[in-house]
Amino acid sequence: MKIGLIAMSGVRVYNQKLIDMGVTLPQFVNRGQVIAQLPSLALLILAAATPGDVEVEYVEVADVKTCDPKQTSYDLVALTSYTAMAYEMYDLADRFRAAGTPVVIGGLHASFAAEEAKQHCDAVCVGEGETLWPAIVEDFTRGGVAGLKPFYREAAPGTYDLADSPMPRFEHLLGRRYNRITVQTVRGCPLDCEFCGASKLYGPKYRRKPLEKVIAEIRRIKELWGDNAFFELADDNSFANRHWAREFLTGIQDLDLRWFTETDISIADDDELLRLLAKSGCRQILIGLESVSPSSLDGIDRANWKLKRLNQYADSIKKIQSHGVTVNGCFIVGNDGDDKGVFEALRDFIEKSELLEAQVTILTPFPGTQLLRRLQADGRLLYDRIWDKCTLFDLVFQPKQMTPDELVDGHTWLMTQIYNKEQYTRRKRHYVNIMKELALPWYQSESASLELFQ
Repeated sequence: MKIGLIAMSGVRVYNQKLIDMGVTLPQFVNRGQVIAQLPSLALLILAAATPGDVEVEYVEVADVKTCDPKQTSYDLVALTSYTAMAYEMYDLADRFRAAGTPVVIGGLHASFAAEEAKQHCDAVCVGEGETLWPAIVEDFTRGGVAGLKPFYREAAPGTYDLADSPMPRFEHLLGRRYNRITVQTVRGCPLDCEFCGASKLYGPKYRRKPLEKVIAEIRRIKELWGDNAFFELADDNSFANRHWAREFLTGIQDLDLRWFTETDISIADDDELLRLLAKSGCRQILIGLESVSPSSLDGIDRANWKLKRLNQYADSIKKIQSHGVTVNGCFIVGNDGDDKGVFEALRDFIEKSELLEAQVTILTPFPGTQLLRRLQADGRLLYDRIWDKCTLFDLVFQPKQMTPDELVDGHTWLMTQIYNKEQYTRRKRHYVNIMKELALPWYQSESASLELFQ
């Protein structure tokens, strides 16, 4: 038996002004391109969870027109996708079924749009694949498509023990070009932000993978790709647990790594962790700051945690970067507390804080989020079908204190202010000066052009 594990890759932005400007604004779509080019770690885990007597093939599809189901020889295919590519995933699933190949759909989007996904497949995997995929394969092996249940759901969502997680089949990525390879160390985030779907899928419990497993995965990647591999932790909040953070950073500091992750601003409170970050080879951390407006942060997370930290944002950023680890500050425009003044306020804050990189996106109601439910209840969605416009750079709802055009045009203007060559060069120069003062060992052997962040 042969199974095709297919990931939809790439995201298409609809805002033509941003597309046109992306050619001339350094770093404008850098993070978006990185995300779109990341391999599907979930499918590599499914490959590892597949019985050894079943052949699996890992495939990435950026354009459904390039994939002809009639030219494949799969007995079963499993599809997963970002929300923005969901309609194209459904189209491909329909074509596979029309060609006689049964289809399973899973992943974050399908887990929150299961009834919708079921219209295009034979079975939907709702939740974490490690617990569900073996049962799907067994049912199909025994009974073919007739043996598949319409939905496979976890008995206790958010409780899977990462100590049982198999080694991902990283060898399936050989021969492909990636600027980063992903490793996951934890699942879950205690902040439970209104716009975040991952925290709903993984639950509020913060689960960590045993250090020895993480190190084994890192060593496997280095074995396959050598010392030039750049790692991205596929975590929502890597260091929410300080004990784990120390254990992890101490455990990897001698592995000669270059890596990136996401965490929250509270890491600035811990000098020891900041020293360990730099020493372990962390080049950058992405932090969801969301806004610099108190009215916009009010209610954005369960305990108003980010609102309570707002006055410390600028000092915390400077402190983190003073250790040689840059901050990619993420902001959202279009929150209910935002008016037309939000764009100048963000520009001024980014300049003042000296963030090396800033990612400014438009508020996006992904499936499964409290935000989507609220906007639906208020009748504020602009389209009946929104998934293809959930790109983070396109608007799909009626803002509260602006017209749609005012929000889109304001966001476009802000892009010109923070992503132009002059501003980015200024931020790069500031960071290079920090690195010269610190004289970290790896800085001497890497380019100060900061291309290592791309």
